[in-house]
Amino acid sequence: MATDYPVRPGRHCTFLLHAHLVFVTKYRARVFTDEHLRYLEQVMREVCEQFECELVEFNGADNHVHLLVNFPPKVTLSKLVNSLKGVSSRYLRRDFPEIRRYYWRDARLWAGSYFAGSVAGAPLTVLHHYIEQQNQPA
Repeated sequence: MATDYPVRPGRHCTFLLHAHLVFVTKYRARVFTDEHLRYLEQVMREVCEQFECELVEFNGADNHVHLLVNFPPKVTLSKLVNSLKGVSSRYLRRDFPEIRRYYWRDARLWAGSYFAGSVAGAPLTVLHHYIEQQNQPA
């Protein structure tokens, strides 16, 4: 298996698991500036580390973010996603008070749904390139 990433050892298994995650803002509101995106990357990297995951790639635009996450089999993706969205929303509200105007009546920044795709068929370099290009004009 040719890969850019080493197989990770676990306690009872070895693994190489990657997920492509996409989160969109509620109602696709155009919320994020470059400063917000840099901040979100830092926060989401820290959340991933708490889950023993690695944030391999991060990028986004004014109304969504893309993440490429390397995760161990013991991590439930839905729990990781809930934590990523919840912590990032809470920290953004705390550290960027001006962004509160985008929090709707139910105090949610992110849409309730998300995209999660397993990354197996395409080389990870292709996905890296795709995510890197997300914030560039067409």
